[in-house]
Amino acid sequence: MDRKKFIKNALLTGVMGAITPQILKATNSQSIKSTYDTLMQQVGFNHLPNKNIYTMNTVIHKAETRGSANHGWLNSHHTFSFANYHNPERMHFGVLRVLNDDRVQAGMGFGTHPHDNMEIISIPLEGDLEHKDSMGNVAVIKEGDVQVLSAGTGITHSEYNKNKDKEVKFLQIWVFPKERNVTPRYDQVSIRDIAKDNEFYQVLSPNQDDQGVWINQDAWFHIGKFTKGNSDKYKIKKEGNGVYAFILEGEVEINNEKLSKRDGMGIWNTDSINVKATENARVLLMEVPMTM
Repeated sequence: MDRKKFIKNALLTGVMGAITPQILKATNSQSIKSTYDTLMQQVGFNHLPNKNIYTMNTVIHKAETRGSANHGWLNSHHTFSFANYHNPERMHFGVLRVLNDDRVQAGMGFGTHPHDNMEIISIPLEGDLEHKDSMGNVAVIKEGDVQVLSAGTGITHSEYNKNKDKEVKFLQIWVFPKERNVTPRYDQVSIRDIAKDNEFYQVLSPNQDDQGVWINQDAWFHIGKFTKGNSDKYKIKKEGNGVYAFILEGEVEINNEKLSKRDGMGIWNTDSINVKATENARVLLMEVPMTM
């Protein structure tokens, strides 16, 4: 499908019809469209490589420009189009489709809802998130954990704030898979013991035997916690990949661009990036393929 057709499909389809029923009103899985099929209609904007333009290789998304939705029990900020937030210039970065910064009130959560053919990664930032799914998994993920749900041929799951007295904060990240219709899979690991100061450490990869969780995509996630003045160089793992940096805390410079808490920056057509902390900072790097 060429670029014009991609854009036309995305404008006609919108994200709301795919996401809102699944997340907020999921009661009848038979009536809900495929997660993968609907979202694939919405790719092809300015963050897949355009073969006719070679000069632009960065995009910056400031925290205050993100979409937002406050449902009372859920306060969410969307880096990319999601649910009622639809911005044709903010659809995805390569195969990175969703980056939601969620806060769920005490005792509340997402009821049982379906997904298919999507790699779903959850990274708790504060509090405890309880997960249940149709594969029989029941688990609680906490700050210092990373969870992946490889939806494959299809699963249902729910997510609730385990605590009755405080909110839970977590990142919800969706990545298009490398292969469709694989057997669904759940994985969860603690990254507390592998955390390092002033350098990036791997928390996700495409390889089952690597450090962290693994997913059905040629993607690598790293986290780094830096004290002011320290820096680290990140080298791209696979040719053709780009990297999206999300600032969890503090302030940094990436390739001389100044970024603050919850800002995002995507970079492609490069072999490496340099991240320097101008204040104490914590950064998530998501290296992903730039083409489907």
